[in-house]
Amino acid sequence: MKKPPPALSRRAATPAVAKTNSTTLRIVTERQTDVNSSPLSRPSLRNTAPTPTKSTRRKSRRQAHGSAWHWAQTDSWYYTLPGTKKRCALFDEDGKRIKGLENKKEAQLALARIKLGQGWAPDAAPETAETWIVARVCSEYIQYCQRGFAASTLSKGHLEGTVSRLNDFCKYCGALPVAQVKKGHLKAWLESHAGWKSPATTRCAIAIVLAAFNYAAENHDIPNPLKGYKKPQATPRLQSLNAKDEKALYKAAAPAFKDFLFAALHTGLRPYCELAKLTAEDVEETPRGMMWRVYSSKTKKTRKIPVRPEVAILTRTLLKTAPRGSGVTLFRSPTGRAWTKVNGVQYFIQARLKLGWDKDLLKSKFSSYSCRHTFAHRMTHRRIRPHCPEENGVMERANRTLREKLDERELTSRSEAEAALSSRIFVLSKARK
Repeated sequence: MKKPPPALSRRAATPAVAKTNSTTLRIVTERQTDVNSSPLSRPSLRNTAPTPTKSTRRKSRRQAHGSAWHWAQTDSWYYTLPGTKKRCALFDEDGKRIKGLENKKEAQLALARIKLGQGWAPDAAPETAETWIVARVCSEYIQYCQRGFAASTLSKGHLEGTVSRLNDFCKYCGALPVAQVKKGHLKAWLESHAGWKSPATTRCAIAIVLAAFNYAAENHDIPNPLKGYKKPQATPRLQSLNAKDEKALYKAAAPAFKDFLFAALHTGLRPYCELAKLTAEDVEETPRGMMWRVYSSKTKKTRKIPVRPEVAILTRTLLKTAPRGSGVTLFRSPTGRAWTKVNGVQYFIQARLKLGWDKDLLKSKFSSYSCRHTFAHRMTHRRIRPHCPEENGVMERANRTLREKLDERELTSRSEAEAALSSRIFVLSKARK
């Protein structure tokens, strides 16, 4: 006789859970199933799909090295140079960045063009002080000065001085690598020039060499081995001529150079970049007197200055030999050409030797530029220097009286102008006392 099936216990009435291969299946008994319920309402049919599991397989690279890849942050396509981690953007034929995930083929074509061209090679290693030599440093700075001269930002004198000093320095140690350059090399080069006795000459040479190495450091990241080299202390040119020295200089100078110095001393113009370039077109006669329109190649500015009566007389004399439209400068050397720094210095040295000033410690430093300093010192002493109100009034009245006396009669000769100038200085100094 068959035994009846055992009764289901309360524990068995609940659904049992079986785990198979990390997949959870829910077993529903017949007692929990409602016959009248729809098949879709049964829990056994609602959730029968197994949950996905994490794969233990190693991730594979999505694309090979050297391929174009898309960066979602910028929505642009890039490539990576071989051997580096540098990210480079891809551009189309119009020079615009390739954007959008759908433009993969266009990005691949752009990368192919780079591979066929010159842009696929990795960046070269940065140049160091071992790969640079002194001659290259000097050459780079000379080219920079030449570009500055072509753009009118540097003077011709600065360019010529730079080329001369750096070529001379390259003769001494041009083939030496920059990494091996020491401050002793610069010192030995300076000491090898026995003629460079003036501290100003030595200071100028040091400044040019340091400028060349500083340019290489700023633009090519080459360490400057001469950084911190001390230059001689600058000595300002404060020499000025007194009345006695002025007359002696006029007697010793050549006639053409005498006129040039006279105008420089009584106008205060820079001798060679302003006064030497004056032409008849720059002279203007006004009811109040003569005016000069002066252009300075140093400051790149044009200014008008009033001219004193004694200088105006000399100017009218020179205008007869250099009229308007001739293109000839008013102040010319004995050869008929405009004064330059080279021949002007030669004529001044001859006059200085003739007067014996080369043996005097102070007068041996006189130069053509001393005329500008003399004018500045005299103007400072007479007008710009602060005085008490009473003294300023006396000086102004004396100056006005002398100006009226000079304007009463027309001075026709150079000697009369010089005599009037001397009397004017005497009366001004007497009024000051």
